[in-house]
Amino acid sequence: MRDPVEELKDLARRAAARAVRSGAEAAEAMISDSVELSVKVRLGEPELVHEAGSRVLGLRVFRDRRAAVTYTSDFGGALPPRGSRSSESTGDAALDRFIDESVTLAELAEPDELNELPAEGSFAPSPLPELELYDEAGLSVTAAQAIAFAREGEAAARGYSDKITNSEGATYSRTSGATAFAIEGRGRGGFSGGYRSSYQSLTVEPIADEQEEGPHGRKKRNGHYWTAARFASALESPESVGREAARRTIAKLGAEKIETGALPVVFDPEAGRGLLRALFSVLSGGAIYRRSSYLLDREGTAIASPLVTIVDDPLIPRAPGSRPYDGDGLPSRTNVIVENGILRTFLLDTYSARKLGRTSNGCAGRGVGGAPHVTTSNFILQPGTATPAQALSGIERGLYVTDLMGFGFNAVTGDFSRGAAGFLIEHGQLSRPVSEVTVSSNFDALWRSIDLVADDIDRRSSTACPTFRVAQMMIAGR
Repeated sequence: MRDPVEELKDLARRAAARAVRSGAEAAEAMISDSVELSVKVRLGEPELVHEAGSRVLGLRVFRDRRAAVTYTSDFGGALPPRGSRSSESTGDAALDRFIDESVTLAELAEPDELNELPAEGSFAPSPLPELELYDEAGLSVTAAQAIAFAREGEAAARGYSDKITNSEGATYSRTSGATAFAIEGRGRGGFSGGYRSSYQSLTVEPIADEQEEGPHGRKKRNGHYWTAARFASALESPESVGREAARRTIAKLGAEKIETGALPVVFDPEAGRGLLRALFSVLSGGAIYRRSSYLLDREGTAIASPLVTIVDDPLIPRAPGSRPYDGDGLPSRTNVIVENGILRTFLLDTYSARKLGRTSNGCAGRGVGGAPHVTTSNFILQPGTATPAQALSGIERGLYVTDLMGFGFNAVTGDFSRGAAGFLIEHGQLSRPVSEVTVSSNFDALWRSIDLVADDIDRRSSTACPTFRVAQMMIAGR
């Protein structure tokens, strides 16, 4: 059987070249061929089994500084059926019609002087880096096995304690596939690349009831825990996921508000990711050229504590956000965004870099049916040397945040306010659970006030951080 990546690359090259022959000055073609499986079990019984495959081709064509973005799932006979041992296609007629119509659509778009390909010679060179993004074993997990994994995880949660009274269920998901990207321009060199990738996860969500009756009955507490990885062998066992989900749920029982005041706040890795994602939104080149970031004109200055170093690194083997090239076809590269508290650069794709009179640093992402945009790969707050226990040490009274809710962030002013839940810190130890409070600060002050970064980095997600401590934030409670 022919290599599916090479098969997709060939078609992407043909599509981009066909668009140029049809009148486009340049064209980009991206193809995704993927299969996915998702099952959900609740109270031991399957609630959902979804298995599907999809093939989509996205096209962006340029003509007279105008651009059109289109996509289709109708390949006609341009590709043999998935899994076929034949490499013979049966014709490109449907695809040719789609490409011709896409070129015509470009004539109707508004012109933009920045609508053109990246500079010649800037594309990712061959061979592409091997980042170990695909696991054949994950694809072999059947629906029956996925149901068994979910059942085992939920059963472990429900059997952990009689305080677990119900369940939102357990979900096992896997995706696997190949993607290819090709660029062609009239009278200039192009690019083609492709790779296979996979990802799988298991989430368990038990429910516990409060012991005391409220005005509307017993309040329910939801909790969850999850495991995820590109390689199935790196997943935690369903039993351990279920037991940890139950432990976290039970720990929330008896949660209540605390008194309003200014306190030290420790963010666990799950909650800290939310802050890191919000920081990305004001570090994006798009926010900078639109002048919608409080970090305008701040390069080379301190925007965070000297303990804070943030890196965007797409070249980590097996990591969730890794990729061999970016959404503009440029080589992946490691970018130090914040170094010891100093803002070194913004994240830029080709378009935002041109708007700012700069050069892209390889931070473009894209979906099959969309234009490139600024994104992260593995966006990481680098771990420190302290332990999570040391993050609590010395705090007479503070808040340990495990959950953030809602959205309250003004990117222009930096004002930040989010609902939060977690645990009260007393005398350097976690004490009673806390809920229905709000944590607030100015984002600039928040990042500058970090006085400890722990070593327990959580890499399950492409946005990753360890436990960290903010010297003081305002807590609105009772």
